Amino acid sequence: MTVQALSGKLLTPDGWFAGRLQFDAQLRTFEAAPLADDAPWILPGFIDLHVHGAAGVDLMQGGAAAQSVCRAHARHGTTALLATTMTAHRREIEHALQGVAAAMGHQAPDEAALLGVHLEGPFISPHRLGAQPPLTEVATLESLLALHAIAPIRVLTIASEIEPHLALIPALARLGIRVQLGHSEATYEQGQAALRAGARGFTHLFNGMSGFSHRAPGLVGLALAEGEYAELIPDLQHVHPGALRAALRAIPKAYGVTDATAATGMPDGEYALGPQRVYKCAGCVRLASGSLAGSALTMDQALRNLVAIGLELADAARRLSTLPAEYLNLIDRGRLAPDARADLLVFDAALQLQQVFIAGHSLDLTT
Repeated sequence: MTVQALSGKLLTPDGWFAGRLQFDAQLRTFEAAPLADDAPWILPGFIDLHVHGAAGVDLMQGGAAAQSVCRAHARHGTTALLATTMTAHRREIEHALQGVAAAMGHQAPDEAALLGVHLEGPFISPHRLGAQPPLTEVATLESLLALHAIAPIRVLTIASEIEPHLALIPALARLGIRVQLGHSEATYEQGQAALRAGARGFTHLFNGMSGFSHRAPGLVGLALAEGEYAELIPDLQHVHPGALRAALRAIPKAYGVTDATAATGMPDGEYALGPQRVYKCAGCVRLASGSLAGSALTMDQALRNLVAIGLELADAARRLSTLPAEYLNLIDRGRLAPDARADLLVFDAALQLQQVFIAGHSLDLTT
């Protein structure tokens, strides 16, 4: 691959660096250089660990759905993602995972790297479904290993108050699967036991879990008191800006996800979310009942939202790239450093995305 160069304000692990970056498929050299005041911001590519769909396509459709979703999100700065399932019948989950596995082996240069699966269902509480259909199951190690053999499960959401689930956490942690607490009625103490067993994070914090009260702090209280990692959906609809700020202050490595659905990048209308129908209107995605059902968020908009509620640009970018990479132990991306993958984003002064590079390949954002 031909060596390329970009000049701008580069976000490195040591902070902002004004200069010139040379790269091919990997980042090579950093050279200090004077810049104009309006020089672009150059950030590491975003990594989204909770994606259901985009561009009218739902990942539960299987087949070529995963590639279409990866292509759509790449145009908004997502350079790697996890395909996220819905609670569904086992055969439907297997079908979706087969599509993911096929896509992982045949990715095009203009697609976000598909890192594996976030299995959000079916091992959740029937009492905290959120927008998930009522098709929950109790997990067994055998059932999880069978799904893991189809496509790699990188993140697993469970309701830890279901007793067999707690016993599974150590074995899953040894496999490198990040166990998250979500869609759960767990008490503070039940969630605490799951963290001690090896659970690592919280799925879309505040949504689909036992809430906070000063006498019953629930999973929200546990995340704020003891959590190291947690997902947050910064669409300014799922979580009030004040609650976002509280979580970002309390949880050292809280990171942003989109929870994006097929409605992402599409006009208002009716779309699929697993076996259900959802409706996009005025930027929200809801069930017919009016309940929120995923989002239409993209990661470039998530960056702008986080800055709008008061985060410094470097902190906002880190929570959309570096911290998700760290959570999955991905040492080759999520940062601008020599020999890392050349997953690069170029933003103008108004934080509008101008260029996307995935492993050094420049995407055409004009079509």
